[in-house]
Amino acid sequence: MRAWLEGQDALLWWMFGLSLGTLLLAALLMPVVVARMPADYFLRKEPPPGSWRGRHAAIRWSLRISKNVLGAVLVLVGIPLVPLPGQGFVTILAGLALLEFPGKRRLELAAVRVPGVLTAVNWMRQRAGKPPLIVGGRPPGP
Repeated sequence: MRAWLEGQDALLWWMFGLSLGTLLLAALLMPVVVARMPADYFLRKEPPPGSWRGRHAAIRWSLRISKNVLGAVLVLVGIPLVPLPGQGFVTILAGLALLEFPGKRRLELAAVRVPGVLTAVNWMRQRAGKPPLIVGGRPPGP
């Protein structure tokens, strides 16, 4: 495999560029997304008022399809970036966050309940002048 990679300079530069681009995009967008979330996002059963889900059906479906296509692209781009140093896993996680699939809410709750993750998220929210996220309950123990 190493011999094959040595002959693929252009491919390696493209992968490096994608990795660097997703790193920068994640660094720029993550604080914005985290700050825009309502503090009670994880307590709600329904979307917040004014959500895109309350829009006209054509707009709602267009946004939904676009969001899922972008999520799938990010997952597909992130997979080959995993062996490279950088943002392979972050790119895949961003893609999964955009995709709609069964069990996604449970996965999001499990991720945000990790003390280090919740601390980082609330630090970003504090810097944006927003209240900390309210995460109800505890994750089920073993």
